[in-house]
Amino acid sequence: MSISDNLQRWERETVAKATSRFPERKEAFATSSEIPVKRLYTPADVSPDYESESGYAGEYPFLRGVQPTMYRSRFWTMRQYAGFGTAAESNQRYRFLLEQGQSGLSVAFDLPTQIGYDADDPMALGEVGKVGVSISSIHDMMTLFDQIPLNKVSTSMTINAPAAVLLAMYIVVGKRQGVEENKLRGTVQNDILKEYIARGTYIFPPKPSMRLITDSFAYCQKNVPRWNTISISGYHIREAGSTAVQEVAFTLANGIAYVEAAIKVGLDVDEFAPQLSFFFNAHNNFLEEIAKFRAARKIWASIMKNRFGAKNIKSMQLRFHTQTGGSTLTAQQPENNIVRVALQAMAAVLGGTQSLHTNSMDEALALPTENAVQIALRTQQIIAHETGVADSVDPLAGSYMVESLTQEIINQAQDYIQKIDDLGGSLHAIEDGFIHREIQDAAYRYQRALEKREEIVVGVNEFVTHDEIQPDLLRVDPAIEQAAHEQLKALRENRDNEKASALRQQLESAAKSDNNLMPLIIECVDNDVTLGEVCHSLRAVFGEYRPAVMV
Repeated sequence: MSISDNLQRWERETVAKATSRFPERKEAFATSSEIPVKRLYTPADVSPDYESESGYAGEYPFLRGVQPTMYRSRFWTMRQYAGFGTAAESNQRYRFLLEQGQSGLSVAFDLPTQIGYDADDPMALGEVGKVGVSISSIHDMMTLFDQIPLNKVSTSMTINAPAAVLLAMYIVVGKRQGVEENKLRGTVQNDILKEYIARGTYIFPPKPSMRLITDSFAYCQKNVPRWNTISISGYHIREAGSTAVQEVAFTLANGIAYVEAAIKVGLDVDEFAPQLSFFFNAHNNFLEEIAKFRAARKIWASIMKNRFGAKNIKSMQLRFHTQTGGSTLTAQQPENNIVRVALQAMAAVLGGTQSLHTNSMDEALALPTENAVQIALRTQQIIAHETGVADSVDPLAGSYMVESLTQEIINQAQDYIQKIDDLGGSLHAIEDGFIHREIQDAAYRYQRALEKREEIVVGVNEFVTHDEIQPDLLRVDPAIEQAAHEQLKALRENRDNEKASALRQQLESAAKSDNNLMPLIIECVDNDVTLGEVCHSLRAVFGEYRPAVMV
């Protein structure tokens, strides 16, 4: 009998008998992307051309991994996203994490820094150091990396609108440590399109924002070749309520826009594309998440090879960082978050991530404590050293369900990318409101499912307890804001203000030209021009972005 015949027989004779006594929990099962989940998967759910379509790890189309040996040679980079209060406080946390075995740094900046304001700007009032570290000047950046040799660590910086300025500061810190630019390793997020879509920490309109991004591409290609110049982010798209399919599709559509922008200004695809990286979310639907990562690699490889004509194998590789899902953390029964994070981290590893951040159990309540951060880091270390899942490349390959989900995500994501192409590309789809509406609709459907208890969140809408939550929480001292004001006042009194003023004027003039702005921004921060002053000089030329009202 054929597989199809056997399956029908099994359902008619065996399943029907069982379900007459024990009905299934739901009439229909589906993933978070509403992909139907079958009762049983068989070889019929895998393409007969599976081997040629999947390939092998380290080879096009990279579905099975970007390196031939993956974690058998080296584990993923273990990063913990951290930053709060002053640069000195964050420096202490970084050194603690490195002592605990973390292998890379990941910097969280406060809201004023993210939108280009100094700590003493009226716009920063009440927000200094609250959701990340406050960085206003090169002196803050020097303190942040005090006693941390930049030639020995890889640093990821989650910064977008003023990414060029923070990258410039990092380069200057390296120079002052005696580390040459070409030895620096790390990533700057630098993904402004997802800010317009999902997060909102933009400064400038799209065109000059894209110019700053391509300027950093060009500068790093020549001077900082080991640096990832962008981390094209699906993480925040998912946090805004998208499905897994939408996360892949909208992220890769943004990636297409960045590649097109770089080519338009004359950059060669095989020279800048190897420095592109991606950033994805790890959510709760375990098998769908693994399939998502595998699907994204294959789609991107095809885009780079077939759409952009890339020849360099590294141009086709989708290398990505993963963070466990912040929006899945619950304030209720926060210890449950340890389990959620462990499963999400396992999905990221089985999906082939290159680096990983695991959220702390208390982040739904406050910035994480050292104890919570240590547990989160230990979660990664246990997965790496105790579970055996890192001993084989792409260990879930061949699972009928995982392979079927992978192909379905590829199909649906490609359909979305085609719709975005038909609208004129990612930027037009953002301006048109298409991407916002798709995410909002998905978020609404999920919220309705929670309210109807069609979706269960343990401790929130089922298995609820009424014990009062009294965990130890980290609080940021509001006095740091006044201290930052005094430090900036002293900086402006003691620097060469004539030179700082001249550099700001030069920056405004350069912003009106087609010249690459990175060298001048580096010179500015090296001469004590502050983050806010650089951004205000650029605001004077570029203006500020004001989103259209969605109706």
